[in-house]
Amino acid sequence: MAEISTKMKSVVRRTLFLFRVLAALSFVPTLVSGQAASRAAHPGFDGIWNSATATPLERPRQFKDKPFFTSDEAAEWERQVARNNEERPPQAGAKNVGTGTYNTFFREFGTRTVKTLRTSIVTDPPDGRIPALTPASAEIKGRRVEAQKNPSSAEDTGLQDQCLAFSTAGPPMLPYSYNSNYQIVQTRDAFVVHVEMNHDARIIHLDGRPHLPPGIRRWMGDSVGHWVANTLVVDTTNFNDGGGFYGDAGGNFGWDRNLHLVERFSLFDTDTLLYQFEIDDATAFTQPWKGELTMTRSTGRIYEYACHEANYSLANMLRGYRAGER
Repeated sequence: MAEISTKMKSVVRRTLFLFRVLAALSFVPTLVSGQAASRAAHPGFDGIWNSATATPLERPRQFKDKPFFTSDEAAEWERQVARNNEERPPQAGAKNVGTGTYNTFFREFGTRTVKTLRTSIVTDPPDGRIPALTPASAEIKGRRVEAQKNPSSAEDTGLQDQCLAFSTAGPPMLPYSYNSNYQIVQTRDAFVVHVEMNHDARIIHLDGRPHLPPGIRRWMGDSVGHWVANTLVVDTTNFNDGGGFYGDAGGNFGWDRNLHLVERFSLFDTDTLLYQFEIDDATAFTQPWKGELTMTRSTGRIYEYACHEANYSLANMLRGYRAGER
């Protein structure tokens, strides 16, 4: 009887294992067909995209009333940017020469303007400049800028120094001087953006779900999207109050919790992604503003960005400030 019982158990285990295998195999075609259907309807977004550009975030004063370059003007601007980014050793006798940060070998300065030939990433207001902060947010930003000059604690340093957040990671996805790559993966129910900077992965839900409850806040907000023809429209809310208001593309300041962001992803051509965004935050800015840039398809790979693991660098920076005081 014991032998029969053992054989029966073996048969049951094999049968259950077979059922699990068949169930898994039956799920695979559904998943693959769902991904294939998404890509067939909206092809060309999967892959790695690079946002590095010579086009500035805000329009230079000399182009105040000029939203677009001519081809010749764009070429001259690119030459000027290249000259400005050349490595120059400190001059003999120069005063207040700091230690600096990465040299140009580690940077990824964009060498070409965006394909639309815009003179700035900011497209609205018409002058191509980020609107003024509200008096309340300007006062908060001023206090934080002063605190960063000689921080007394880790909380006084910028979010980038703390390795918590980077504006280049987004949203919105703004170019910086390095780590400007984004990998997009599409499935039936999601549009995933893996960010090289700080190795964040942003999931844009496409299944019709509502935003998270107001009490749930995230560094990159809560993103839900839908397709309008071949353009993905993404609505993002639920940002946390990331230590500040918008400051710079490098990310030393976070977003205000009341930020409402709308983005649009579309293909400018086969190897160019057109990325547009609209920022509405009456707490932080005196008016809404918009921007756009183009990203080029890349054949490279994205590697892990470790920032400073265990925050050793942050502790050492604070030791440096205290030594400076002594």
